[in-house]
Amino acid sequence: MTADPPARRRPRAVPDAATDDAGFDDLLQVLGEQLGDATQSADPRGRRKLKNVTFEYEPDPTAVYDMAGDAGYSLASNWFTQLLAQLAVANSITKSQLCVFLYVAGGQQRGTGVAQYTQQEITDGLNKLAEKKNGKRITRSTVNRAIRALVGYKWVEQLGNGMIQLNVRLWFHGNSNAQHAVLEQIAVKHDRDSEAFPHGIGPDVHQEELDLDFTQHPHYGAGRRIG
Repeated sequence: MTADPPARRRPRAVPDAATDDAGFDDLLQVLGEQLGDATQSADPRGRRKLKNVTFEYEPDPTAVYDMAGDAGYSLASNWFTQLLAQLAVANSITKSQLCVFLYVAGGQQRGTGVAQYTQQEITDGLNKLAEKKNGKRITRSTVNRAIRALVGYKWVEQLGNGMIQLNVRLWFHGNSNAQHAVLEQIAVKHDRDSEAFPHGIGPDVHQEELDLDFTQHPHYGAGRRIG
């Protein structure tokens, strides 16, 4: 009668202290043993336990932004946001152009870059607070001129039927995948012309016009609005 062979022991990886992965192979082996034991054995005495192991978790990518108001939020180009401020101070765009663009940009439908407003709806929307205060109001004809100027700047594009396409390289409500899809649709529509919308962003102003150091250029305060 022969004796039973000695029980086979699982090989244990020995960490190489000379490498940056010291202990990593052993950690993987122990995790594998624990996962295997969980399905093959109910006896906890035969399991090895990990000690002094710290787990780190990435922030939840689906966390909701905490933004003011109930109209959602939009993502804007930082360069363009600062350019808007510079253009306004340098009187290189009119107040009506700035107001119309901001109102339309804030009303775009998520993932499309499209805002559905007639010119009358834009006019009524911009006048909402002015009506309550009995203040100065913008007219529909002024809104019409502002939209034509914004189209010339390639900040927006009119699609017809009260739909306005925002330049989604400047301001977009949605994620990056949706933005790329919209850009592809626009590129196809314009035969991938690198000079057409949404490229070639205006207005065409000289850099010195945007130098806002009033101590050196006091005449900017009396500048004439254009557009």
